[in-house]
Amino acid sequence: MSNFTLLLQQYGLLLVFANVLLEQMGLPIPAYPILIVAGALAMLGDVSWQACLLVSVAACLITDLSWHTIGRHFGKRILGLLCRISLSPDNCVSHTEDIFRRWGPKSLLVSKFIPGFNTIAPPLAGAMGTPRGKFLFFSVSGTLLWAGSGLALGAIFYKSIDQILAVLSTMGVMALLVIGSLLGLFMLYKYIERRRLMRSLYMARISVDQLRTLINDGLEPVIVDARSKTAQALEAAIPGAILYGHDDHAATFASVPRDRDIIIYCSCPNEASAAAVARKLINHGFIKVRPLVGGLDAWNAWDTPDDKIVLTAVLPGQA
Repeated sequence: MSNFTLLLQQYGLLLVFANVLLEQMGLPIPAYPILIVAGALAMLGDVSWQACLLVSVAACLITDLSWHTIGRHFGKRILGLLCRISLSPDNCVSHTEDIFRRWGPKSLLVSKFIPGFNTIAPPLAGAMGTPRGKFLFFSVSGTLLWAGSGLALGAIFYKSIDQILAVLSTMGVMALLVIGSLLGLFMLYKYIERRRLMRSLYMARISVDQLRTLINDGLEPVIVDARSKTAQALEAAIPGAILYGHDDHAATFASVPRDRDIIIYCSCPNEASAAAVARKLINHGFIKVRPLVGGLDAWNAWDTPDDKIVLTAVLPGQA
């Protein structure tokens, strides 16, 4: 019997628990494949599928409850942190915020099937004020659906998976190296994907001080809020900003001259969402479009009361 087979038989439950826990913490380590393997091993009598389901639920409960509590106390700040440490594109929070806004806690039923959303959804639920009891109900239900389906797929196709395991068993230690290499390639792919996104969004930025100078010089730049609707509900926009993504924003831009200074901000790392919106406006013929460095956080950090009153007075409205 090979070292690989012994490893699965002796530490199968521990591997399932650790893999699920790390994935739900936000690391780019897919856990669904090991659930499928665990389901096949259960059919072969090497592990208990009930125990695999139990440890999966336990791992998800540990991470989900922790993220939910952190989300309740730190709100949007923890969401920004998750995108900074994630290898997924930086505008992931904006997409998941709007999914959660549309479906509410029910989205937790399918969140673990969606890469990125599985980590963002629990702290977002906490930030949006979802009661803990309601959160637990949908979180546990979603975990049972996700983990149960993986184990079921393994049970259905266990003969094919058994053949794969048999091949890996003959490879011994080499099998572990192959699996480790595949995981490394997956993480490298996610890293390259993020770098590609950053290159595609490269463009000139503007600082808060430069924006302040534009306003004080009477140039009246158009300010655009590129955050998701959920983020806009969680934290007030810059006074007078156009809320991008709302029903009336297209008509608003129709009246803006193409050579007007347009400053776009968001609350995501690297101004990713703002740069994406800026690119769309440039493609529609607008010339002077720049994301705001640091986004809304940088704006709010500028706290000279007298100057803020002046800015509020001269910022353009929805026209």
